[in-house]
Order: sequence, then structure tokens, then C-alpha cells
Amino acid sequence: MYFRKLALCAITLSLALSAIAEEQVLDGIAAVVNGEVITFSQVRELVVSREMALRQSLQGKALEDKIKETRLAAINDLIDRQLVLQEFQKNKFNIPEYAVDDHVNTIIREQFQGDRLAFIRTLQAQGYTLQRFRKMETDKMIVQAMRQRAVKTDPILSPSKVEQFYQEHRAEYTTPEQVKLRMLVLHKDSPDAKKVAEEIRTKVKSGDDFAKMAQMYSEDASKETGGDWGWIERNTLNASLSAPAFALKAGQVSKVLEMGNNYYLLYVEAHKAADTKPLAAVRDETEKKVLQAERQNAQEKWIKNLRDKAYIRIF
Repeated sequence: MYFRKLALCAITLSLALSAIAEEQVLDGIAAVVNGEVITFSQVRELVVSREMALRQSLQGKALEDKIKETRLAAINDLIDRQLVLQEFQKNKFNIPEYAVDDHVNTIIREQFQGDRLAFIRTLQAQGYTLQRFRKMETDKMIVQAMRQRAVKTDPILSPSKVEQFYQEHRAEYTTPEQVKLRMLVLHKDSPDAKKVAEEIRTKVKSGDDFAKMAQMYSEDASKETGGDWGWIERNTLNASLSAPAFALKAGQVSKVLEMGNNYYLLYVEAHKAADTKPLAAVRDETEKKVLQAERQNAQEKWIKNLRDKAYIRIF
């Protein structure tokens, strides 16, 4: 069992309201869940790295909208977490101190090679005390245990449900069409580039080895490997190149293709048709995915039930 039932210390409403008022002096309120506050600083902790990445790729209105979306998602995640923690307290469950000790010691052993001083220095550098870190990890353990508890028994999977999932996710079990491609590239500003490309094409059609031609004449990074691109899918190349490449049969060379500042010759060594694994070959994998989805649905229903019974206000 992840936790055992023990009585928790009661917290009076007056003390809770006093703590909330004190917090407001230093921080803003993002949401209230059954009288308990979620602060802007808690939201920022969740989104800081994500927002940094967004600021590097977006700007203006697009950035503003995405940041709002990210922060709202973080607030809702924190609301769900708070509801779960409250449900834990309501049921008077408890996680023993030794379980938290074991968890923290595992982190030190696995992430810091057992160096407790390095662990403490890292916490200090990130602005955390050991007490706060233990509280954060305890909350994570509680949320994980409560979510697992919400799915008391695994659902019985009917063959029809597995079949339906397989049909809806056939793309996941399908290897797309592929060609084994070689490519020769000549820059337009090279002397007689198009004429050279046509001559090379004629030689290849007459039986000359495309790989050797690419090693001799190609002007791109794949020259040393004879223009070898290996097995590629349609979305590997620009459509202007992938369409003619996939139109070729094994052993065929393309016409001279012009794109941008280059001329291209494509040569297909082999062709693989798209292949979908039959359900019989992936049944175990599919059943695990269906079971995971069913568990997720059960947890979401449980969270929704907690939300329906709660007082929640987002500021």
C-alpha cells in the first residue's frame, strides 16, 4: 500500500485565513480551491522553463496567447493537485516519514551518486530548503498514490474494444512507404552544370554506377558516401524531390531536377511498400495501451467528480 490511514492534525479556519492574508502581501492569488490558495509563484515555478522556450520561438500576439494558455493549463494542474491533496487529508491518510526518507535517499543515490552535500548545495542554488523539498516530494507521492487508488481494479478488456483501438490507431502500427535513395547535387553556378547532370544521367542509364558518379561529381555533404541517403520516407525530403523519388522503381534514375540553386539526380536502389502489422502481432502491446487509456479515463472521471463538489475560483 502506498499509504495507511492515520489521523491528521486539524487546521483551524482562522489560521488558514491568516496564512492566506500573509501570502497575499508577498504574492498574488492565482486561484482558490475550497479556501486554499494557489499563488502566482507556484504557477511560475511550473511554467518558467516552458515560457523561456516560447519566448525564443514566438513573439507579439502569438507569444502572448501561448503564454496565457500555458499559465492557465498550469493553474488547472495545480487545482487538480490541490483537490487530490485535500481528498487525502479528508480521508485521514498518511505517508510515513520513513517512506519519504527512502524516496529522498533514492534521489540522492540515483541523481547525485550518493553525495548528500552535492544534493544540499543543489537545493540551495535553486532556492529550496530541505524541508520544502521534502514537502514537494511528499505531495508528489500523495498525488501519485491517490491517482492509482482511484483505479481500484483494472477494467476487463473486451476483444471488440481492443480491435476498435487498433483500427483507430493503425498509423502507429504502420511502417510508411520507403525508398533507398542516392542523390547527386550540382550547383547551378558550376560550369555547364545542367549539361554535366544530363551526361551523368545518360551514363547511369547505360549502366554506370550511380554511387561512383556521385563520389566524383556531387557537390553536397553526401558525396563521400556516394550520395547515400539510406531508407527515407516521403516527408524526409521537400515535396519537389520526394514526389519524383517515390515515382521511381528500383534501379531507376530521375530526370535532371531543378530546385533553388541546384540541379538534382535521384537514384532509387530499392523500394518498400507501406506495411501494417496485423493485430495478432501487436495484441499484447495494444492491450497495454487500451488498459493505460482506461486507467487514465478513470482517473479523469475521479478528478472531475472532485471538481464538481469543490469551490474553485480562478483569478
